[in-house]
Amino acid sequence: MAMLLLKKIVYFRVDEDCPQRLFLLFLLVRLVVVIHKRTQTGNSMCAMKEITTEEISRAVARMAVDACCLLPDDVVAGLARARQEESSPIGQAILEQLQENAALARAESMPICQDTGLAVVFASVGQDVRIVGGDFESAIHEGVRRGYTQGYLRKSCVAEPLFERKNTGDNTPAVIHARIVPGDALRLRLAPKGAGSENKSLLRMLVPADGIDGVRRVVLEAVKAAGPSACPPMVVGVGIGGTMEVAALCAKRAAARDLESRNADSRYAALEEELLDLVNSTGIGPQGFGGLVTALKVHVEWAPTHIASLPVAVNINCHAARHAEVVL
Repeated sequence: MAMLLLKKIVYFRVDEDCPQRLFLLFLLVRLVVVIHKRTQTGNSMCAMKEITTEEISRAVARMAVDACCLLPDDVVAGLARARQEESSPIGQAILEQLQENAALARAESMPICQDTGLAVVFASVGQDVRIVGGDFESAIHEGVRRGYTQGYLRKSCVAEPLFERKNTGDNTPAVIHARIVPGDALRLRLAPKGAGSENKSLLRMLVPADGIDGVRRVVLEAVKAAGPSACPPMVVGVGIGGTMEVAALCAKRAAARDLESRNADSRYAALEEELLDLVNSTGIGPQGFGGLVTALKVHVEWAPTHIASLPVAVNINCHAARHAEVVL
Protein backbone atom coordinates (compact mmCIF):
# COMPACT_ATOMS: atom_id res chain seq x y z
CA MET A 1 0.00 0.00 0.00
CA ALA A 2 2.79 2.45 0.91
CA MET A 3 4.72 1.65 -2.30
CA LEU A 4 1.61 2.17 -4.42
CA LEU A 5 1.02 5.60 -2.89
CA LEU A 6 4.67 6.52 -3.43
CA LYS A 7 4.51 5.58 -7.13
CA LYS A 8 1.40 7.70 -7.62
CA ILE A 9 3.07 10.68 -5.93
CA VAL A 10 6.19 10.38 -8.10
CA TYR A 11 4.01 10.16 -11.25
CA PHE A 12 2.92 13.80 -10.85
CA ARG A 13 5.39 16.47 -12.00
CA VAL A 14 6.88 18.63 -9.28
CA ASP A 15 5.90 21.85 -11.02
CA GLU A 16 2.27 20.86 -11.37
CA ASP A 17 -0.25 22.47 -9.11
CA CYS A 18 -1.54 19.13 -7.98
CA PRO A 19 -3.89 18.79 -4.99
CA GLN A 20 -3.97 15.04 -5.67
CA ARG A 21 -0.25 14.81 -5.01
CA LEU A 22 -0.59 16.62 -1.68
CA PHE A 23 -3.51 14.43 -0.70
CA LEU A 24 -1.60 11.25 -1.56
CA LEU A 25 1.41 12.53 0.38
CA PHE A 26 -0.86 13.12 3.38
CA LEU A 27 -2.19 9.55 3.11
CA LEU A 28 1.34 8.18 2.94
CA VAL A 29 2.36 10.01 6.11
CA ARG A 30 -0.74 8.78 7.92
CA LEU A 31 -0.04 5.23 6.82
CA VAL A 32 3.54 5.40 8.09
CA VAL A 33 2.32 6.71 11.47
CA VAL A 34 -0.24 3.89 11.79
CA ILE A 35 2.34 1.24 10.90
CA HIS A 36 4.77 2.70 13.45
CA LYS A 37 2.16 2.69 16.22
CA ARG A 38 1.17 -0.90 15.50
CA THR A 39 4.81 -1.93 15.51
CA GLN A 40 5.38 -0.23 18.85
CA THR A 41 2.26 -1.84 20.31
CA GLY A 42 3.37 -5.22 19.06
CA ASN A 43 6.82 -4.77 20.56
CA SER A 44 5.26 -3.70 23.85
CA MET A 45 3.02 -6.76 23.91
CA CYS A 46 5.99 -9.00 23.13
CA ALA A 47 7.93 -7.44 26.01
CA MET A 48 5.21 -8.22 28.55
CA LYS A 49 5.77 -11.17 30.85
CA GLU A 50 2.99 -13.73 30.73
CA ILE A 51 1.93 -15.52 33.91
CA THR A 52 -0.77 -18.15 33.76
CA THR A 53 -3.64 -18.35 36.19
CA GLU A 54 -2.60 -21.94 36.90
CA GLU A 55 0.82 -20.72 38.08
CA ILE A 56 -0.92 -18.27 40.38
CA SER A 57 -3.30 -20.90 41.78
CA ARG A 58 -0.46 -23.34 42.47
CA ALA A 59 1.60 -20.66 44.21
CA VAL A 60 -1.31 -19.51 46.39
CA ALA A 61 -2.19 -23.11 47.36
CA ARG A 62 1.39 -23.72 48.45
CA MET A 63 1.54 -20.46 50.40
CA ALA A 64 -1.72 -21.24 52.20
CA VAL A 65 -0.29 -24.46 53.62
CA ASP A 66 3.17 -23.04 54.31
CA ALA A 67 1.82 -19.95 56.08
CA CYS A 68 -0.39 -22.03 58.36
CA CYS A 69 2.22 -24.69 59.18
CA LEU A 70 5.62 -23.00 58.96
CA LEU A 71 6.15 -20.07 61.29
CA PRO A 72 8.49 -17.63 59.50
CA ASP A 73 12.12 -17.72 60.62
CA ASP A 74 12.04 -14.09 61.75
CA VAL A 75 9.10 -14.80 64.06
CA VAL A 76 10.80 -17.92 65.45
CA ALA A 77 13.86 -15.79 66.18
CA GLY A 78 11.62 -13.14 67.75
CA LEU A 79 10.11 -15.70 70.14
CA ALA A 80 13.59 -16.92 71.11
CA ARG A 81 14.70 -13.36 71.78
CA ALA A 82 11.55 -12.71 73.82
CA ARG A 83 12.34 -15.79 75.94
CA GLN A 84 15.71 -14.26 76.80
CA GLU A 85 14.19 -10.88 77.63
CA GLU A 86 11.24 -12.15 79.68
CA SER A 87 11.79 -12.14 83.45
CA SER A 88 8.54 -13.79 84.54
CA PRO A 89 8.91 -17.56 85.11
CA ILE A 90 5.38 -18.15 83.81
CA GLY A 91 6.09 -15.95 80.80
CA GLN A 92 9.32 -17.82 80.12
CA ALA A 93 7.51 -21.17 80.26
CA ILE A 94 4.82 -19.92 77.87
CA LEU A 95 7.39 -18.65 75.38
CA GLU A 96 9.17 -22.01 75.51
CA GLN A 97 5.86 -23.74 74.78
CA LEU A 98 5.21 -21.43 71.83
CA GLN A 99 8.64 -22.25 70.42
CA GLU A 100 8.02 -25.96 70.90
CA ASN A 101 4.62 -25.66 69.22
CA ALA A 102 6.17 -23.94 66.20
CA ALA A 103 8.83 -26.63 65.93
CA LEU A 104 6.27 -29.46 66.12
CA ALA A 105 4.06 -27.78 63.51
CA ARG A 106 7.02 -27.54 61.13
CA ALA A 107 8.16 -31.11 61.75
CA GLU A 108 4.68 -32.63 61.39
CA SER A 109 3.37 -30.24 58.70
CA MET A 110 0.49 -29.39 61.01
CA PRO A 111 -1.16 -25.99 61.53
CA ILE A 112 0.49 -23.79 64.15
CA CYS A 113 -3.00 -22.84 65.38
CA GLN A 114 -6.40 -24.41 64.84
CA ASP A 115 -7.71 -21.06 63.58
CA THR A 116 -6.19 -21.02 60.11
CA GLY A 117 -8.00 -17.75 59.46
CA LEU A 118 -9.26 -15.95 56.42
CA ALA A 119 -6.72 -15.88 53.60
CA VAL A 120 -5.59 -12.27 53.20
CA VAL A 121 -3.57 -11.83 50.00
CA PHE A 122 -1.47 -8.78 49.18
CA ALA A 123 -0.64 -8.61 45.47
CA SER A 124 1.86 -6.28 43.83
CA VAL A 125 1.21 -6.66 40.11
CA GLY A 126 3.91 -5.41 37.76
CA GLN A 127 2.49 -3.21 35.02
CA ASP A 128 4.40 -5.28 32.44
CA VAL A 129 2.73 -8.52 33.56
CA ARG A 130 -0.02 -10.11 31.48
CA ILE A 131 -2.28 -12.65 33.19
CA VAL A 132 -3.38 -15.39 30.77
CA GLY A 133 -5.71 -18.35 31.05
CA GLY A 134 -8.44 -16.71 33.12
CA ASP A 135 -8.96 -13.85 35.53
CA PHE A 136 -6.58 -12.90 38.31
CA GLU A 137 -8.88 -12.92 41.33
CA SER A 138 -10.47 -16.25 40.40
CA ALA A 139 -6.97 -17.74 40.22
CA ILE A 140 -6.26 -16.58 43.79
CA HIS A 141 -9.58 -17.95 45.06
CA GLU A 142 -8.85 -21.28 43.37
CA GLY A 143 -5.44 -21.41 45.06
CA VAL A 144 -7.00 -20.78 48.46
CA ARG A 145 -9.61 -23.46 47.76
CA ARG A 146 -6.93 -26.02 46.90
CA GLY A 147 -4.64 -25.10 49.77
CA TYR A 148 -7.28 -25.22 52.47
CA THR A 149 -8.97 -28.36 51.09
CA GLN A 150 -5.96 -30.44 50.12
CA GLY A 151 -3.95 -29.21 53.11
CA TYR A 152 -6.77 -30.12 55.54
CA LEU A 153 -6.86 -26.63 57.00
CA ARG A 154 -9.89 -25.40 58.91
CA LYS A 155 -12.41 -23.56 56.75
CA SER A 156 -13.41 -20.39 58.58
CA CYS A 157 -15.25 -18.29 55.99
CA VAL A 158 -19.01 -17.74 56.03
CA ALA A 159 -20.69 -16.57 52.83
CA GLU A 160 -22.81 -13.88 54.48
CA PRO A 161 -22.08 -12.15 57.81
CA LEU A 162 -25.40 -11.58 59.56
CA PHE A 163 -28.33 -13.89 58.84
CA GLU A 164 -27.50 -17.39 57.58
CA ARG A 165 -23.71 -17.34 58.23
CA LYS A 166 -23.28 -20.52 56.19
CA ASN A 167 -19.71 -21.77 55.84
CA THR A 168 -18.46 -21.66 52.24
CA GLY A 169 -16.75 -25.00 52.82
CA ASP A 170 -13.42 -24.12 51.18
CA ASN A 171 -12.36 -20.89 52.93
CA THR A 172 -13.07 -18.78 49.87
CA PRO A 173 -13.33 -16.04 48.91
CA ALA A 174 -9.90 -14.72 49.80
CA VAL A 175 -9.46 -11.12 50.91
CA ILE A 176 -7.42 -9.53 48.10
CA HIS A 177 -5.53 -6.23 48.24
CA ALA A 178 -3.89 -5.56 44.85
CA ARG A 179 -1.89 -2.65 43.52
CA ILE A 180 -0.10 -1.96 40.23
CA VAL A 181 3.66 -1.41 40.49
CA PRO A 182 6.48 -0.92 37.96
CA GLY A 183 8.19 -3.99 36.53
CA ASP A 184 7.33 -7.43 35.20
CA ALA A 185 7.00 -9.41 38.44
CA LEU A 186 3.99 -10.55 40.42
CA ARG A 187 4.59 -10.54 44.19
CA LEU A 188 2.04 -12.35 46.34
CA ARG A 189 2.00 -12.39 50.14
CA LEU A 190 -0.57 -14.53 51.95
CA ALA A 191 -1.27 -13.79 55.61
CA PRO A 192 -3.88 -16.02 57.30
CA LYS A 193 -5.85 -13.86 59.73
CA GLY A 194 -7.54 -15.52 62.69
CA ALA A 195 -10.43 -13.94 64.55
CA GLY A 196 -8.90 -13.85 68.02
CA SER A 197 -6.55 -11.04 67.08
CA GLU A 198 -8.55 -9.58 64.18
CA ASN A 199 -11.53 -8.92 66.46
CA LYS A 200 -9.34 -6.61 68.52
CA SER A 201 -8.77 -4.20 65.63
CA LEU A 202 -9.51 -0.54 66.31
CA LEU A 203 -10.07 2.61 64.26
CA ARG A 204 -10.23 6.14 65.57
CA MET A 205 -10.78 9.26 63.48
CA LEU A 206 -8.60 11.77 65.28
CA VAL A 207 -7.99 15.38 64.35
CA PRO A 208 -4.56 16.97 63.80
CA ALA A 209 -4.65 18.59 67.24
CA ASP A 210 -4.54 15.10 68.81
CA GLY A 211 -1.06 14.69 67.34
CA ILE A 212 1.39 11.99 68.35
CA ASP A 213 -0.12 11.79 71.84
CA GLY A 214 -3.40 10.78 70.23
CA VAL A 215 -1.64 8.02 68.29
CA ARG A 216 -0.09 6.72 71.49
CA ARG A 217 -3.49 6.71 73.23
CA VAL A 218 -5.16 4.77 70.41
CA VAL A 219 -2.44 2.11 70.30
CA LEU A 220 -2.51 1.61 74.06
CA GLU A 221 -6.32 1.53 74.02
CA ALA A 222 -6.28 -1.25 71.43
CA VAL A 223 -3.60 -3.31 73.18
CA LYS A 224 -5.20 -3.04 76.63
CA ALA A 225 -8.61 -3.97 75.23
CA ALA A 226 -7.08 -6.95 73.44
CA GLY A 227 -5.31 -8.25 76.54
CA PRO A 228 -4.97 -12.04 76.56
CA SER A 229 -7.64 -12.47 73.85
CA ALA A 230 -5.13 -11.60 71.11
CA CYS A 231 -2.75 -14.38 72.28
CA PRO A 232 0.29 -12.23 73.09
CA PRO A 233 3.11 -11.65 72.55
CA MET A 234 1.50 -9.87 69.63
CA VAL A 235 2.61 -8.02 66.54
CA VAL A 236 0.90 -4.64 66.36
CA GLY A 237 0.22 -2.99 63.02
CA VAL A 238 -0.54 0.75 63.12
CA GLY A 239 -1.93 2.72 60.18
CA ILE A 240 -1.81 6.51 60.28
CA GLY A 241 -3.34 8.92 57.79
CA GLY A 242 -5.27 8.47 54.58
CA THR A 243 -9.02 8.07 54.90
CA MET A 244 -10.90 5.63 57.11
CA GLU A 245 -10.34 2.63 54.83
CA VAL A 246 -6.77 3.60 53.90
CA ALA A 247 -5.74 3.81 57.56
CA ALA A 248 -7.17 0.33 58.14
CA LEU A 249 -5.34 -1.07 55.11
CA CYS A 250 -2.09 0.57 56.27
CA ALA A 251 -2.51 -1.14 59.64
CA LYS A 252 -3.16 -4.48 57.94
CA ARG A 253 -0.07 -4.14 55.76
CA ALA A 254 1.98 -3.12 58.79
CA ALA A 255 0.87 -6.17 60.77
CA ALA A 256 1.86 -8.46 57.88
CA ARG A 257 5.37 -7.06 57.44
CA ASP A 258 8.49 -9.13 58.16
CA LEU A 259 9.16 -8.96 61.88
CA GLU A 260 12.59 -7.35 61.60
CA SER A 261 11.56 -4.75 59.02
CA ARG A 262 11.60 -1.04 59.90
CA ASN A 263 9.74 1.88 58.41
CA ALA A 264 11.87 3.52 55.72
CA ASP A 265 11.21 6.96 57.24
CA SER A 266 13.49 7.37 60.27
CA ARG A 267 10.83 9.37 62.13
CA TYR A 268 8.29 6.57 61.85
CA ALA A 269 10.96 3.95 62.59
CA ALA A 270 11.64 5.79 65.86
CA LEU A 271 7.89 5.88 66.55
CA GLU A 272 7.76 2.10 66.08
CA GLU A 273 10.38 1.64 68.80
CA GLU A 274 8.65 4.08 71.12
CA LEU A 275 5.28 2.39 70.70
CA LEU A 276 6.84 -1.03 71.31
CA ASP A 277 8.21 0.22 74.64
CA LEU A 278 4.78 1.64 75.55
CA VAL A 279 3.01 -1.61 74.69
CA ASN A 280 5.47 -3.70 76.67
CA SER A 281 5.12 -1.37 79.64
CA THR A 282 1.48 -2.48 80.04
CA GLY A 283 2.68 -5.68 81.76
CA ILE A 284 0.11 -7.87 79.95
CA GLY A 285 2.88 -10.32 79.12
CA PRO A 286 2.85 -13.67 77.30
CA GLN A 287 -0.71 -14.99 76.98
CA GLY A 288 -1.86 -12.33 79.44
CA PHE A 289 -0.19 -13.85 82.50
CA GLY A 290 1.99 -10.80 83.11
CA GLY A 291 5.53 -10.04 82.11
CA LEU A 292 7.81 -7.81 80.11
CA VAL A 293 7.02 -9.03 76.59
CA THR A 294 3.51 -8.11 75.48
CA ALA A 295 4.52 -7.48 71.85
CA LEU A 296 7.29 -8.76 69.64
CA LYS A 297 7.12 -5.72 67.38
CA VAL A 298 5.10 -2.64 66.48
CA HIS A 299 5.04 -1.69 62.79
CA VAL A 300 3.75 1.60 61.43
CA GLU A 301 2.60 2.46 57.91
CA TRP A 302 1.31 5.90 56.92
CA ALA A 303 -0.43 7.67 54.05
CA PRO A 304 -1.14 11.28 53.02
CA THR A 305 -4.32 12.60 54.59
CA HIS A 306 -6.77 15.51 54.69
CA ILE A 307 -5.72 18.77 56.37
CA ALA A 308 -8.47 18.26 58.97
CA SER A 309 -7.96 14.53 59.63
CA LEU A 310 -5.68 12.18 61.54
CA PRO A 311 -7.08 8.64 61.16
CA VAL A 312 -5.39 5.96 63.28
CA ALA A 313 -6.05 2.24 62.88
CA VAL A 314 -4.64 -0.69 64.82
CA ASN A 315 -4.55 -4.27 63.55
CA ILE A 316 -3.10 -6.98 65.78
CA ASN A 317 -1.48 -10.32 64.98
CA CYS A 318 -1.13 -12.96 67.66
CA HIS A 319 2.26 -14.55 68.43
CA ALA A 320 1.80 -16.71 65.32
CA ALA A 321 2.41 -13.82 62.92
CA ARG A 322 1.90 -16.04 59.88
CA HIS A 323 2.75 -15.12 56.32
CA ALA A 324 4.29 -16.58 53.19
CA GLU A 325 5.45 -14.85 50.02
CA VAL A 326 6.26 -15.76 46.43
CA VAL A 327 7.46 -13.78 43.43
CA LEU A 328 6.43 -15.01 39.97
